Amino acid sequence: MRTAPPLLAPSAVIIALAATLGHFFTDAFTTLLGPLGPDMKAIFGLTLTQVAFLSSVMSLTSSVLQPVLGVYTERFDRRLMLALGPTLAGVGLCLLPYMPSFAFLVALVALSGIGSGILHPSGSAYVSDYSPSHQRGLWASLFSAGGTAGMALGPVLVVVLGLQGLPYMIPLIVLIGVGIYFSVPSIHTQKKKATVKEYLSVFKGPIQKLWGMAVLRSLTSIGYNGLLPFLLHDRGFGKNEVAYSLGIYAIASAIGGIVGGRLSDKYGRVKVLRSSLLGLIPLYILLFYSSPADLWYYPLTFVVGGLTNATIPVGVVAAQEYAPNHVALASSIMMGFSWGVSGLLFTLIGGIADHFGIMPALWVSVFMLIPSMFLVYNLPEPMKLAQKG
Repeated sequence: MRTAPPLLAPSAVIIALAATLGHFFTDAFTTLLGPLGPDMKAIFGLTLTQVAFLSSVMSLTSSVLQPVLGVYTERFDRRLMLALGPTLAGVGLCLLPYMPSFAFLVALVALSGIGSGILHPSGSAYVSDYSPSHQRGLWASLFSAGGTAGMALGPVLVVVLGLQGLPYMIPLIVLIGVGIYFSVPSIHTQKKKATVKEYLSVFKGPIQKLWGMAVLRSLTSIGYNGLLPFLLHDRGFGKNEVAYSLGIYAIASAIGGIVGGRLSDKYGRVKVLRSSLLGLIPLYILLFYSSPADLWYYPLTFVVGGLTNATIPVGVVAAQEYAPNHVALASSIMMGFSWGVSGLLFTLIGGIADHFGIMPALWVSVFMLIPSMFLVYNLPEPMKLAQKG
């Protein structure tokens, strides 16, 4: 069972900071894989299929399997899981230059993905346990923003160090893991191991609807990020406009998550989810028919990115409050599992783009927000349920 630690103690801030830094470095390391693709293809003689397969392995181990890893997070000392997250994620990718075969590359990428998969539920659970109840949404959004900032660092490391320079990061990675381990308390959340039936029962009712909402909302975001470069290219714009657009969208995502988390503390989780999703559909449509030549394009991109991702930490906190005895598992369902399934479904959006064009595919992705709204429309407010309990 969860125990409620003292709130607002100095140690609570240190613990939340350690979890957020772990999130920052873990996402920075796992984001390296994409930019490393051309170097790995040239140095190891890989085919494009093999490079794509490595990305699939990363997605499988870090996202799709995250609920399974969330279960292990609850069964073992959470402190160990939190420290192992960035350590495995970083060492796995930084050892790539020394691998003698493709099979070893796959094994290391899988190891790195597992590190990411155990960091997210354990870190989110620490933040949930030690955050003040009236600011849980804010603290969760700051944890989420740490990962977003880390994803921005990953490509920079590739530019600065290159594939061959990554092993020099290993001492720093180990130091990060050790520092995190000694910054947080040892927590065993379950004196008695839960049954498989109990774990499966978490994924039902409100959390099931929340997960469906998260999958569809993420599919909209993935569709935008994945298809925007092609849309702008067809309209005669270059890499700079694409980079500016995606960069502004990413920055707004971090800020929007923080604002959304704080508003959910004040007005309720479900209200923020409903209002954010409702306002997105017309804004996305306006954005699709705008271009970087329009004065409102980049401000509109910022607003859309902020609103889209305002729901991410709010959904995670709501799931934690729906399942207070399985916080790590609830977090993994709302983070990695939803993202992983959305990534798989994006293949269908890509097929629509191939057969019918970019704009029809974007329309399909944005209209995923309609069923997403219906899923959260009748959800009970988790904070009120907690007060009744």
